[in-house]
Amino acid sequence: MIKNNIKYCREELEMTQEELGLVFGVTGATVSGWENNNDTMPLPKMVKFANMYHYSLDYITGLSRKNEYSLIKKLDKKEVGTKLKVLRQKLGLTQKQIADECMITQQSYSLYENGKTLVTSLVLYTICYNHKLSIDKILK
Repeated sequence: MIKNNIKYCREELEMTQEELGLVFGVTGATVSGWENNNDTMPLPKMVKFANMYHYSLDYITGLSRKNEYSLIKKLDKKEVGTKLKVLRQKLGLTQKQIADECMITQQSYSLYENGKTLVTSLVLYTICYNHKLSIDKILK
């Protein structure tokens, strides 16, 4: 589960859940779900939030207590997949090992590495949390 700071960031911006929901085209209840870890903010929306309001992804997800924002450019699923593959190989892990850590199938993880599907924010967070890595650095 992501130890998120979405609520803190939203409150710092003096926005209601409904107002933030309007920005993303979702309901206030959806924002509440993100804030209470009943649901996970999709990665593209998390990047949009980070870029719009100048928060680092590591700060939003609670991986860092410091907000060291820098712009995340367009999310390219093939580029992100390649970075995940290189990272996994540097860690000396198999796709199965990473998939097991993230509680997903190896087939699902393979789709991320092969750029067929954009990795989810929860999977990316889990990898970074388990291996003390930065989401921001992976997505740059």
